[in-house]
Amino acid sequence: MDLQKAKKRCVDCLEQLQSLPPSKISLTCKRSLYKLIISELKFLNSLSQDFCGPLSTNIGYLESIVYILQQPFINSITRVCKSVPLSSLHGKKFKANPKGVHIDIICTYHGNPVWFIVSDRNPKYISWAYSHRSKGLRSRLHSVIQAANSSLTLQPAFVIFFFANGLDEVVPQKLIDEYKALEIGKEFNHFEVSIFEELEDEWVNITFNRKTFDGDLKDSSRQYQGARVFQFAVNCLEKDDEGRRACVHSESSVTMSSSLGNTMMGFHKNLLGNDPEVLGNAAFCSLISTMQSSLLDGDGTEMGVTVGENMINFDTTALIALVSGISSGGIEQILKAPEDDMRKRFKSNFAFVMAQVKSEIENPILEELGCLISCRKVIICESVCSEFKELIAMCGGPGEKMRADRLLQCLVVIKDNPSARVVGLPTTRKIGLKNKIIFGTGDQWRAPTLTANMGFVRAVFQTGMSLMTLEHRPRALTGQ
Repeated sequence: MDLQKAKKRCVDCLEQLQSLPPSKISLTCKRSLYKLIISELKFLNSLSQDFCGPLSTNIGYLESIVYILQQPFINSITRVCKSVPLSSLHGKKFKANPKGVHIDIICTYHGNPVWFIVSDRNPKYISWAYSHRSKGLRSRLHSVIQAANSSLTLQPAFVIFFFANGLDEVVPQKLIDEYKALEIGKEFNHFEVSIFEELEDEWVNITFNRKTFDGDLKDSSRQYQGARVFQFAVNCLEKDDEGRRACVHSESSVTMSSSLGNTMMGFHKNLLGNDPEVLGNAAFCSLISTMQSSLLDGDGTEMGVTVGENMINFDTTALIALVSGISSGGIEQILKAPEDDMRKRFKSNFAFVMAQVKSEIENPILEELGCLISCRKVIICESVCSEFKELIAMCGGPGEKMRADRLLQCLVVIKDNPSARVVGLPTTRKIGLKNKIIFGTGDQWRAPTLTANMGFVRAVFQTGMSLMTLEHRPRALTGQ
């Protein structure tokens, strides 16, 4: 490789890394990777300009990591180029190995927590068994799987090996035969992401370079059509049919019913209908209709939910945002009321509520949430259902109570069943048991959790866990 070309690749790699938005990768991860690329560039700059010997550089490896991070289906990047403790099981206790296992990326892939192992080696130097050149891929894979199975809070659903320069004919067959690997390379070499641009309201514009049919890729410094990518399942969910499926409950009970039929029949016959004048907002009625249709097959028959299908988990803040008077046509009444009356009504929350009113005028939240909910089943756990009902009973106004009743008829309520990895997080002031149950249940069902509780999300992020969440702007109950 030419020295100047290698330097240029380092500079390009830095630019691509810097373009990744904060919503995708933590500042700590970006800083760690930045230091590695800068270190590589310093090494190259230390070589004389007339250097002509064989050039040993890690820029290809670093480029591959940044390339993976750029993919639109990669999110919640919490660790980059770090070691994870390798533990061995002795009775009921894990004994930690101080050496650990190097993991290149810890993130979510299509909402599932995963680990990435990245290789930029020449395929002829990648052997399956031990050789004088390496310990062998089999040994490496065994160590990674062992670490994945013994790590509680960082445990991934899958481990993905990314071979940037491909593999020979023997290794892929060994991966498939001995470890039941699934090759997923096509998804990674279809697009090359070139630019991430931050827009208003935390939206991100992503520019893609599409590969042409002859394999050419325009405006790109590196191509990955020869890359081989393999996915390995770490643990299959061990849940019986009752745990895997849930049904909509009637509005008067938080106990799951055995069938959707009765509840959906009651929904259709409900005298309130979807009348905007009754429920307060046409956008709310449209959203309710969308949620209702997601629970039915095309012929109108009932459907349950299955782990891994297209779902979204709501916490209590999301439910409040849907029924709040602020989001459902009540802002005009708040703005027309005397300020002194509003200050007496909302007390110390006055500024908080008025900020939400301003936010609602600029960008109505129901339209935003409607896009997130579209074509997804909405689930909530029993803890959220109970807390929501209590808050509505204490603080909700007539309209908010009516919308809450209607909303609860369109949700799939599931038992509190948090994933072991979320339960295993240390309980702190910001990571409380209640939130571990709510977010952990969503994690168990492979569903992102919609929330305004960003304190919890940031606290989890700092532990290194990749947890799929979606942020919404907060809304308060107004008593309307």
